[in-house]
Amino acid sequence: MTLPPNNTSGSSNVHEARNALGKRLRELRQQAGISGRRLAELLSWPPSKISKLENARQTPSDDDIRAWTRATNSEAETEALLASLHTLEIQHAEWQRQFRAGLRPHQQEIAELDARTHTFRVFEPSTIPGLLQTAEYARARFTEGVLLFKTPNDVDYAVRTRMQRQELLYRRDKLFHFVLTEAVLRYRRCSVEVLLAQLDRLMSLSAQPNVRLGIIGFETQYVVGPWHGFWLRDKDRVTVETFSAELNLAQPQEIMLYSNVFEQLAAVASYGRSARAIINRIIDDLAPEVPEDGG
Repeated sequence: MTLPPNNTSGSSNVHEARNALGKRLRELRQQAGISGRRLAELLSWPPSKISKLENARQTPSDDDIRAWTRATNSEAETEALLASLHTLEIQHAEWQRQFRAGLRPHQQEIAELDARTHTFRVFEPSTIPGLLQTAEYARARFTEGVLLFKTPNDVDYAVRTRMQRQELLYRRDKLFHFVLTEAVLRYRRCSVEVLLAQLDRLMSLSAQPNVRLGIIGFETQYVVGPWHGFWLRDKDRVTVETFSAELNLAQPQEIMLYSNVFEQLAAVASYGRSARAIINRIIDDLAPEVPEDGG
Protein backbone atom coordinates (compact mmCIF):
# COMPACT_ATOMS: atom_id res chain seq x y z
CA MET A 1 0.00 0.00 0.00
CA THR A 2 1.35 3.42 -0.89
CA LEU A 3 0.04 6.89 -0.17
CA PRO A 4 0.73 10.13 -2.05
CA PRO A 5 2.79 12.52 0.10
CA ASN A 6 0.88 15.29 1.88
CA ASN A 7 -2.26 14.68 -0.18
CA THR A 8 -4.68 13.74 2.57
CA SER A 9 -8.38 13.48 1.90
CA GLY A 10 -8.77 16.01 4.72
CA SER A 11 -7.25 18.81 2.65
CA SER A 12 -9.68 17.99 -0.14
CA ASN A 13 -12.61 17.96 2.27
CA VAL A 14 -11.67 21.39 3.64
CA HIS A 15 -11.58 22.78 0.10
CA GLU A 16 -14.93 21.18 -0.71
CA ALA A 17 -16.50 22.57 2.48
CA ARG A 18 -15.25 26.08 1.71
CA ASN A 19 -16.61 25.79 -1.85
CA ALA A 20 -19.99 24.57 -0.58
CA LEU A 21 -20.25 27.52 1.80
CA GLY A 22 -19.45 29.99 -0.98
CA LYS A 23 -21.95 28.31 -3.29
CA ARG A 24 -24.68 28.59 -0.65
CA LEU A 25 -23.98 32.31 -0.17
CA ARG A 26 -24.27 32.82 -3.93
CA GLU A 27 -27.60 30.94 -3.98
CA LEU A 28 -29.03 33.18 -1.24
CA ARG A 29 -27.96 36.29 -3.14
CA GLN A 30 -29.46 35.05 -6.38
CA GLN A 31 -32.69 33.98 -4.68
CA ALA A 32 -33.01 37.53 -3.37
CA GLY A 33 -32.57 38.87 -6.91
CA ILE A 34 -29.56 40.99 -5.93
CA SER A 35 -26.47 41.40 -8.08
CA GLY A 36 -23.03 41.03 -6.56
CA ARG A 37 -22.32 44.72 -7.10
CA ARG A 38 -25.61 45.73 -5.45
CA LEU A 39 -24.96 43.50 -2.45
CA ALA A 40 -21.51 45.06 -2.06
CA GLU A 41 -23.15 48.50 -2.04
CA LEU A 42 -25.71 47.43 0.57
CA LEU A 43 -22.98 46.10 2.84
CA SER A 44 -20.41 48.83 2.10
CA TRP A 45 -17.97 46.18 0.93
CA PRO A 46 -15.66 46.26 -2.08
CA PRO A 47 -17.22 44.23 -4.94
CA SER A 48 -14.19 41.95 -4.92
CA LYS A 49 -15.14 40.67 -1.46
CA ILE A 50 -18.45 39.31 -2.76
CA SER A 51 -16.62 37.42 -5.49
CA LYS A 52 -13.96 36.10 -3.11
CA LEU A 53 -16.55 34.79 -0.62
CA GLU A 54 -18.70 33.15 -3.28
CA ASN A 55 -15.73 31.55 -5.02
CA ALA A 56 -14.10 30.30 -1.79
CA ARG A 57 -11.06 32.54 -2.12
CA GLN A 58 -11.83 34.11 1.27
CA THR A 59 -13.40 32.60 4.37
CA PRO A 60 -16.24 34.72 5.82
CA SER A 61 -16.37 35.82 9.44
CA ASP A 62 -19.42 35.37 11.68
CA ASP A 63 -20.29 39.03 11.09
CA ASP A 64 -19.98 38.55 7.33
CA ILE A 65 -22.50 35.69 7.47
CA ARG A 66 -24.96 37.69 9.55
CA ALA A 67 -24.67 40.75 7.30
CA TRP A 68 -25.15 38.60 4.18
CA THR A 69 -28.31 36.92 5.45
CA ARG A 70 -29.78 40.24 6.62
CA ALA A 71 -29.16 41.87 3.25
CA THR A 72 -30.62 38.92 1.32
CA ASN A 73 -33.65 38.50 3.62
CA SER A 74 -32.53 34.97 4.50
CA GLU A 75 -31.89 35.28 8.23
CA ALA A 76 -33.52 31.88 8.76
CA GLU A 77 -30.34 30.44 7.19
CA THR A 78 -27.96 32.24 9.56
CA GLU A 79 -27.48 29.50 12.15
CA ALA A 80 -26.98 26.78 9.55
CA LEU A 81 -24.38 28.88 7.75
CA LEU A 82 -22.58 29.69 11.00
CA ALA A 83 -22.52 26.00 11.88
CA SER A 84 -20.95 25.24 8.48
CA LEU A 85 -18.40 28.01 9.01
CA HIS A 86 -17.42 26.79 12.47
CA THR A 87 -17.08 23.21 11.24
CA LEU A 88 -14.77 24.49 8.52
CA GLU A 89 -12.71 26.41 11.09
CA ILE A 90 -12.30 23.26 13.19
CA GLN A 91 -11.31 21.22 10.13
CA HIS A 92 -8.66 23.71 9.06
CA ALA A 93 -7.31 25.76 11.95
CA GLU A 94 -4.58 28.07 10.68
CA TRP A 95 -1.70 28.48 13.14
CA GLN A 96 -1.40 32.24 12.53
CA ARG A 97 -5.05 32.70 13.54
CA GLN A 98 -4.88 30.26 16.46
CA PHE A 99 -1.73 31.81 17.91
CA ARG A 100 -2.78 35.43 17.44
CA ALA A 101 -3.39 35.72 21.18
CA GLY A 102 -0.38 33.59 22.08
CA LEU A 103 0.12 29.90 22.80
CA ARG A 104 -2.17 29.74 25.84
CA PRO A 105 -5.64 29.40 24.19
CA HIS A 106 -4.55 26.53 21.94
CA GLN A 107 -2.93 24.65 24.83
CA GLN A 108 -6.15 24.99 26.82
CA GLU A 109 -8.17 23.62 23.90
CA ILE A 110 -5.86 20.62 23.58
CA ALA A 111 -6.10 19.92 27.31
CA GLU A 112 -9.90 19.88 27.08
CA LEU A 113 -9.77 17.55 24.08
CA ASP A 114 -7.33 15.24 25.87
CA ALA A 115 -9.68 15.04 28.86
CA ARG A 116 -12.45 13.73 26.59
CA THR A 117 -10.23 11.18 24.83
CA HIS A 118 -9.94 7.61 26.12
CA THR A 119 -7.57 6.02 23.58
CA PHE A 120 -4.67 7.86 21.92
CA ARG A 121 -2.87 6.45 18.87
CA VAL A 122 -0.02 8.69 17.81
CA PHE A 123 2.52 8.44 14.99
CA GLU A 124 5.37 10.96 14.76
CA PRO A 125 8.25 10.91 12.24
CA SER A 126 9.89 14.20 13.23
CA THR A 127 9.22 15.25 16.84
CA ILE A 128 8.58 13.82 20.30
CA PRO A 129 4.80 13.95 20.98
CA GLY A 130 3.81 16.65 23.46
CA LEU A 131 2.53 14.16 26.04
CA LEU A 132 5.99 12.59 26.23
CA GLN A 133 8.14 15.73 26.21
CA THR A 134 10.34 16.97 29.01
CA ALA A 135 9.86 20.59 30.02
CA GLU A 136 13.03 21.72 28.24
CA TYR A 137 12.27 19.83 25.04
CA ALA A 138 8.78 21.40 25.11
CA ARG A 139 10.34 24.82 25.65
CA ALA A 140 12.44 24.35 22.51
CA ARG A 141 9.34 23.41 20.49
CA PHE A 142 7.28 26.37 21.74
CA THR A 143 10.16 28.78 21.17
CA GLU A 144 10.38 27.51 17.61
CA GLY A 145 6.67 28.29 17.17
CA VAL A 146 7.01 31.81 18.58
CA LEU A 147 9.89 32.55 16.17
CA LEU A 148 8.06 31.05 13.20
CA PHE A 149 4.67 32.68 13.73
CA LYS A 150 5.77 35.87 15.54
CA THR A 151 3.26 35.19 18.33
CA PRO A 152 3.16 36.73 21.81
CA ASN A 153 5.80 35.01 23.93
CA ASP A 154 3.97 33.05 26.62
CA VAL A 155 6.26 30.04 26.38
CA ASP A 156 6.50 29.62 30.18
CA TYR A 157 2.74 29.24 30.47
CA ALA A 158 2.59 26.86 27.50
CA VAL A 159 5.31 24.65 29.02
CA ARG A 160 3.48 24.51 32.37
CA THR A 161 0.23 23.60 30.65
CA ARG A 162 1.89 20.84 28.64
CA MET A 163 3.46 19.38 31.77
CA GLN A 164 0.06 19.44 33.49
CA ARG A 165 -1.45 17.61 30.51
CA GLN A 166 1.00 14.78 31.09
CA GLU A 167 -0.83 13.83 34.29
CA LEU A 168 -3.12 11.93 31.92
CA LEU A 169 -0.35 9.38 31.41
CA TYR A 170 -0.87 8.18 34.98
CA ARG A 171 -4.61 7.69 34.68
CA ARG A 172 -5.47 4.02 34.19
CA ASP A 173 -8.68 4.90 32.30
CA LYS A 174 -6.54 6.33 29.47
CA LEU A 175 -4.66 4.21 26.92
CA PHE A 176 -1.71 5.48 24.88
CA HIS A 177 0.03 3.91 21.88
CA PHE A 178 2.91 5.95 20.46
CA VAL A 179 4.93 4.98 17.38
CA LEU A 180 8.05 7.04 16.63
CA THR A 181 10.73 6.72 14.00
CA GLU A 182 14.36 6.46 15.10
CA ALA A 183 14.92 9.77 13.32
CA VAL A 184 12.70 11.49 15.90
CA LEU A 185 15.13 10.46 18.61
CA ARG A 186 18.18 11.72 16.72
CA TYR A 187 17.01 15.03 15.25
CA ARG A 188 18.99 17.92 16.81
CA ARG A 189 15.98 20.12 17.55
CA CYS A 190 17.44 21.09 20.92
CA SER A 191 20.81 20.84 22.70
CA VAL A 192 22.37 17.42 23.19
CA GLU A 193 21.90 17.73 26.95
CA VAL A 194 18.17 18.36 26.52
CA LEU A 195 17.89 15.52 24.01
CA LEU A 196 19.61 13.07 26.35
CA ALA A 197 17.22 13.99 29.16
CA GLN A 198 14.34 13.51 26.73
CA LEU A 199 15.55 10.05 25.77
CA ASP A 200 15.86 9.12 29.44
CA ARG A 201 12.26 10.27 29.90
CA LEU A 202 11.13 7.98 27.08
CA MET A 203 12.90 5.06 28.75
CA SER A 204 10.94 5.54 31.95
CA LEU A 205 7.59 6.17 30.25
CA SER A 206 7.96 3.01 28.16
CA ALA A 207 7.47 1.05 31.38
CA GLN A 208 4.10 2.68 32.13
CA PRO A 209 1.39 -0.05 32.07
CA ASN A 210 -1.03 2.07 29.99
CA VAL A 211 1.65 3.43 27.62
CA ARG A 212 2.83 1.42 24.61
CA LEU A 213 5.90 2.93 22.95
CA GLY A 214 7.07 1.64 19.58
CA ILE A 215 10.25 2.71 17.81
CA ILE A 216 10.80 2.08 14.08
CA GLY A 217 14.55 1.64 13.62
CA PHE A 218 16.45 2.88 10.59
CA GLU A 219 16.96 -0.69 9.37
CA THR A 220 13.21 -1.41 9.24
CA GLN A 221 11.48 -2.17 5.93
CA TYR A 222 8.30 -0.09 5.72
CA VAL A 223 5.02 -1.28 4.22
CA VAL A 224 3.49 2.22 4.48
CA GLY A 225 5.90 5.14 4.34
CA PRO A 226 6.09 7.70 7.19
CA TRP A 227 4.65 10.61 5.18
CA HIS A 228 3.60 12.75 8.15
CA GLY A 229 2.62 12.58 11.80
CA PHE A 230 -0.94 12.26 13.04
CA TRP A 231 -2.99 11.71 16.18
CA LEU A 232 -5.98 9.38 16.33
CA ARG A 233 -8.29 10.23 19.24
CA ASP A 234 -10.63 7.33 19.96
CA LYS A 235 -12.55 6.71 16.73
CA ASP A 236 -13.78 10.28 16.44
CA ARG A 237 -10.99 12.45 15.06
CA VAL A 238 -7.66 12.49 13.28
CA THR A 239 -5.39 15.51 13.80
CA VAL A 240 -2.68 16.31 11.26
CA GLU A 241 -0.30 19.23 11.74
CA THR A 242 1.24 21.03 8.77
CA PHE A 243 3.49 24.11 8.75
CA SER A 244 0.50 26.40 8.22
CA ALA A 245 -2.45 24.72 9.92
CA GLU A 246 -3.95 21.95 11.99
CA LEU A 247 -6.28 19.65 10.06
CA ASN A 248 -9.02 17.89 12.03
CA LEU A 249 -10.54 15.02 10.08
CA ALA A 250 -13.77 13.35 11.17
CA GLN A 251 -15.14 11.52 8.13
CA PRO A 252 -15.52 7.77 8.87
CA GLN A 253 -13.50 6.84 5.78
CA GLU A 254 -10.67 9.16 6.89
CA ILE A 255 -10.58 7.69 10.37
CA MET A 256 -10.57 4.17 8.91
CA LEU A 257 -7.73 5.07 6.52
CA TYR A 258 -5.56 6.53 9.27
CA SER A 259 -6.39 3.62 11.58
CA ASN A 260 -5.16 1.22 8.90
CA VAL A 261 -2.02 3.29 8.34
CA PHE A 262 -1.33 3.35 12.08
CA GLU A 263 -1.69 -0.43 12.33
CA GLN A 264 0.77 -0.89 9.45
CA LEU A 265 3.31 1.40 11.11
CA ALA A 266 2.79 -0.13 14.55
CA ALA A 267 3.31 -3.62 13.12
CA VAL A 268 6.91 -2.87 12.07
CA ALA A 269 7.88 -1.01 15.27
CA SER A 270 9.98 -2.44 18.08
CA TYR A 271 8.60 -2.52 21.63
CA GLY A 272 9.73 -3.23 25.18
CA ARG A 273 13.39 -4.26 25.48
CA SER A 274 13.95 -3.92 21.72
CA ALA A 275 12.66 -0.32 21.73
CA ARG A 276 14.75 0.51 24.79
CA ALA A 277 17.79 -1.00 23.06
CA ILE A 278 17.36 1.48 20.20
CA ILE A 279 17.04 4.37 22.68
CA ASN A 280 20.12 3.17 24.60
CA ARG A 281 22.11 2.96 21.38
CA ILE A 282 21.27 6.59 20.60
CA ILE A 283 22.14 7.65 24.15
CA ASP A 284 25.53 5.93 23.78
CA ASP A 285 26.10 7.77 20.49
CA LEU A 286 25.25 11.17 21.99
CA ALA A 287 26.81 10.87 25.45
CA PRO A 288 30.44 11.53 24.33
CA GLU A 289 29.35 14.98 23.08
CA VAL A 290 28.54 16.13 26.62
CA PRO A 291 31.49 17.30 28.76
CA GLU A 292 32.00 15.17 31.86
CA ASP A 293 31.29 18.15 34.12
CA GLY A 294 27.95 18.63 32.30
CA GLY A 295 29.00 22.12 31.17
